[in-house]
Amino acid sequence: MDGDGQVTVRVAERIDDIDAAEWDACAGPENPFLCHAFLSALEASGSVSPDTGWLPQHLIAEGDGGTVLGVVPAYLKNHSQGEYVFDHGWADAYMKAGGRYYPKLQIAVPFTPATGRRILLKPGVDPGLAVQLAGASLTLAQQRRASSVHITFPTEDEWTRLGAAGWIRRIGMQYHWTNQGYRSFEDFLNALASRKRKTLRKERKEVADSGIRVRAITGSEIREEHWRTFFRYYLDTVDRKWAHAYLNEAFFLRLGETMADKIVLVIGEAGGRMIAGALNLLGTEALYGRNWGADGDYKFLHFEACYYKAIDVAIERGLKRVEAGAQGPHKIQRGYLPTRTYSLHHIFDQRLAKPVEDALKRERQHMALEIERLMEFSPFRKENGE
Repeated sequence: MDGDGQVTVRVAERIDDIDAAEWDACAGPENPFLCHAFLSALEASGSVSPDTGWLPQHLIAEGDGGTVLGVVPAYLKNHSQGEYVFDHGWADAYMKAGGRYYPKLQIAVPFTPATGRRILLKPGVDPGLAVQLAGASLTLAQQRRASSVHITFPTEDEWTRLGAAGWIRRIGMQYHWTNQGYRSFEDFLNALASRKRKTLRKERKEVADSGIRVRAITGSEIREEHWRTFFRYYLDTVDRKWAHAYLNEAFFLRLGETMADKIVLVIGEAGGRMIAGALNLLGTEALYGRNWGADGDYKFLHFEACYYKAIDVAIERGLKRVEAGAQGPHKIQRGYLPTRTYSLHHIFDQRLAKPVEDALKRERQHMALEIERLMEFSPFRKENGE
């Protein structure tokens, strides 16, 4: 696919067909999910493959002499699993009307509901190339006979820019903790209303008094045995939630081999053995909570391992926020407040595109009101002191 001027866009069906250093020069260091090593771990482990319904179709924009200017993580899909932005209703309606919704083209990080740039340009490249690459994704989708293109969890800037270019915009919601310059967890607690502060202290104390030791490990501290134990707990969580295990053991072991310095594994230990684990990835500004599991039910351990210890790590490292993944209004009382997330959609058949666009206009209004309503439950002190 030829772009405007001297830019050419090509497609790679394996992330390892793209030089890792070139990809990472476009992705930057901010978001660990966008780095070549993470995407390679997904593909090398078989978690992402044609067999699992994710066919890599990564876009590479090149200038004169094959210089890489930008890249886009993209996948041709024959289902809507592992995306966290749900379009099952659109697919069902279209298929009932005689349309063919799959395949579709997904611009995303598989199985990862974390906001980050989706059109990755090298520093200094004309930002207008982002719109050109988005256009190239539409050309690719038509060549692959896909019904639509979906960009999930882009930045607000991408959402605004491509929305102005005609993409259908959608708003979602997650719960994020924001660091207001806290020097310690106690400093954070002092920003809460007294009743909420007492609740959090009680929960942390009960875990400590139970004899469970909770600690965060990273880099070479994380051994293969930690990964194998954590994977068992991950599978248990999936089973209890009647969910699907998108990730396999090989993926987690690969992370340990190639990204150990970007991993923060919070583990709970009792009786000399690991009984629980919470996987986090480390960015330059945020800690991203992803998966959790344990070998049994332990009162308040989930809150301690996934939320409170993550706050400890963020404060110690001077990070701006903790993104604790999808779902969970219970996170509000633990200092994680409602935050907008975004997605973009381009549907070729206007018989589906128009009703979806109309529905999403109403949904955006509803979501804005819902976020406003949920903010009323914020545990932080009000201006009057409580």
